[in-house]
Amino acid sequence: MKITFLGTGTSQGVPVIACDCEVCTSADRHDKRLRVSVLIEEAGKSLVVDAGPDFRYQMLRANLKHLDAILFTHEHKDHVAGLDDVRAFNFKQQAEIDVYADMRVQNALRQEFHYIFSEAKYPGIPRLELHEIKANQPFNVAGIDVIPISVMHYKLPVFGYRVGNFTYITDAKTIDKENIEKIRGSKIVVINALQKESHISHLTYDEALSMAKEIGAEQTYLTHISHRLGTHSKVSQELPEGIFLAYDGLELDVF
Repeated sequence: MKITFLGTGTSQGVPVIACDCEVCTSADRHDKRLRVSVLIEEAGKSLVVDAGPDFRYQMLRANLKHLDAILFTHEHKDHVAGLDDVRAFNFKQQAEIDVYADMRVQNALRQEFHYIFSEAKYPGIPRLELHEIKANQPFNVAGIDVIPISVMHYKLPVFGYRVGNFTYITDAKTIDKENIEKIRGSKIVVINALQKESHISHLTYDEALSMAKEIGAEQTYLTHISHRLGTHSKVSQELPEGIFLAYDGLELDVF
């Protein structure tokens, strides 16, 4: 299984367009972070987790020619705003794109992209096939087995996903013991680490390191990184053994 980090950043914090901090002005490609998303490729199938505002560019940058499905973690704009751009895959593949989300997220998509779900279909609009995800119910996407991981984004339930020995968690603040056990045994775990300062709905740097230690994966990668966390080079020097700062374009092989 191949994992590609399409985006490792976040909309949190000062807008980068008006920011002159060390990260936003960095020339290091590792500090150029689009909104968080990941591509999972297995046995010729391609799944993307979340389709935020940068989705179109991420697909072009990854040179992705075929998309089988999108899995949504939750309905916040930085995770769903690029859904309209699946229409290019509809055209190329001449088929609907499978979308997996719980009913709350599906209802948010129906409201946000009402024209997609209208009875009067405008020519060229995105074509989707919605599939419901429920907590504690593993599911199969294009022949790939997926285990949903329930986490809390302050008071908002969010799904992470485990595929084989890979687990992907973003926008978590807390994870209960039952779901920690679902993650345990993964060789590679991805968790969010927004910043070093406290935050009401995201794991901080120290909280993410503590959770990584509790889970005990061989490798842990930090994502959903605010520019407030610091540059890739500086943060990487501080990290314990086996924990790494993810970056856009990073590719991993998971066995």
